[in-house]
Amino acid sequence: MTTFTMAGDWRQSPVLKKLAEGLRNELIKNGYVYGSKEDPDLKLVLHFVDPDDPRHFRRKGKGTFVVTVAEKSEPVDSILKAGYPILVRSLGNMMIYLDRSKGQPAVHFITLEQGCYPIPGDMEEPGFFRRVFERLLPLATAELIIDNTFEPDLPESLWDGDELTRQINRAGKKLDEMNLLPAPFPIEELLSERELRHVKRLYGIGGLSYGNLSARKDGNRFWMSASGVNKAKLETVGRDILMIKGYSPEEKAMRISVPPKVEPRRASVDAIEHWMIYTNHPEVGAIVHIHAWMEGVPTTKINYPCGTLQLAKAVAEQISRAEDPSRAVVGLKNHGLTITGRDLDDIFERIEGKIIPQVPMS
Repeated sequence: MTTFTMAGDWRQSPVLKKLAEGLRNELIKNGYVYGSKEDPDLKLVLHFVDPDDPRHFRRKGKGTFVVTVAEKSEPVDSILKAGYPILVRSLGNMMIYLDRSKGQPAVHFITLEQGCYPIPGDMEEPGFFRRVFERLLPLATAELIIDNTFEPDLPESLWDGDELTRQINRAGKKLDEMNLLPAPFPIEELLSERELRHVKRLYGIGGLSYGNLSARKDGNRFWMSASGVNKAKLETVGRDILMIKGYSPEEKAMRISVPPKVEPRRASVDAIEHWMIYTNHPEVGAIVHIHAWMEGVPTTKINYPCGTLQLAKAVAEQISRAEDPSRAVVGLKNHGLTITGRDLDDIFERIEGKIIPQVPMS
């Protein structure tokens, strides 16, 4: 049984009430059961918030997916810039932003990865709520793999890194030179210290810079930039660069080998994606993920959230279809690019001059 509920005041306006009723009916029609806010197995919450004072929904279970819903009537230059702070402050997994500035209400989806795209049509149109449900369902049912198991067993010979970690250090500087790292929205300035801890725990978001990079050490082990670090200054093993040694499906956690007596940072939320690529494609030697775009690349069909098993599988499948999986470029819908290479230098040589900073949204 898949349960959902609604929280907050959706009766504050006729438009929000209509949206709430339409989504509720569509969810029930598709087998969801309306449940209690106290249910630890609650799967989905439609959380209606005041955009000027968004409060977060207190999850009882780790697997609860929260969709923040807010309505604004003032015209804005950017839906993303107007809605993203509301999403982050409300600790939602994604957001439905209802724009009423042009008379006819327009519905937009906003994701934590800074995807922003409209749902075509209006609420009076037959099939509208079905379209919203179809875009929402893959996101709400995705399985996050963001837990970490730290094992202090990194060989002493690697405590200060190796040639691969030095390559990662240089590649991080290169991404900075290409202006592909800055976070457009400084999460630390939007949240209180307590809220920021919640965001990091729930989603593995660090906030200092976007994107990540990795290089295979041997077998399925690989070095990878940690979460929330400045990619332009990747230096310390266990803090800035981590040795990912495996994935535990039983614990739904990434296994990380660290030096003793080091307080490690969390693994990048994309570690599960990199692990799956290295596991499925032994010829891949390095991976770079950036929030940018290239023309004519194959893309995933659904914009799954970062850190989900579904996104990892979707990207690995696209790489499998490439003429040369060891040198593939895959677009992540409404998100960015994952690029494989024989090594990091190979990747940068191939993308030089071809990167488009703006990710197309659809």
